[in-house]
Amino acid sequence: MSTQETIRRRAGSVEETALKIDPDKAEQLVDALNTDLAATYVLYHQIKKHHWNVEGAEFLDVHEYLGDVAEDLEEDADAIAERAQAIGGVPLSGGATFEEHAPIEPEGEEVYGVRTSLENDVEAFGVIIESLRDHIGLANQLGDYTTEELLRDTLEVVEEHAHHLEHYLEDDTLVLESATN
Repeated sequence: MSTQETIRRRAGSVEETALKIDPDKAEQLVDALNTDLAATYVLYHQIKKHHWNVEGAEFLDVHEYLGDVAEDLEEDADAIAERAQAIGGVPLSGGATFEEHAPIEPEGEEVYGVRTSLENDVEAFGVIIESLRDHIGLANQLGDYTTEELLRDTLEVVEEHAHHLEHYLEDDTLVLESATN
């Protein structure tokens, strides 16, 4: 850890910027963005865990898809953090901090079967979807249409991935089940 003693910005602080968002409104928006940032990173790490540990007949398709999902989540997290900074806030950072502020519970270290893993992912996506919708409304109400648009774009990607994961969980499959006699 650095021994540097000069702190440029304190975590949790909000300062005025050239974007001219009222500081009280900016504080609410930064809190919302940091919640979404934390949730996105907690889910990102869960998705990566599943990407690394997936097994079974559909391994390659699921492995590759989860890699794509993780990339999208990482891009969304970056955009959310940059917006929080642009409106005067300090984006959250660090695994423990993300877990503390996320509205989703991290899955844990154990490895589960692919179906359970994907069910856990769908559940986490659902929580994030609800949070994003609430924060889109907040941004609109506070007149921050740029944050609203960013969160709408994020919501679109998140909903698409939740929908695709639901398809992986359907009972219909091309994989033949072995006879149990």
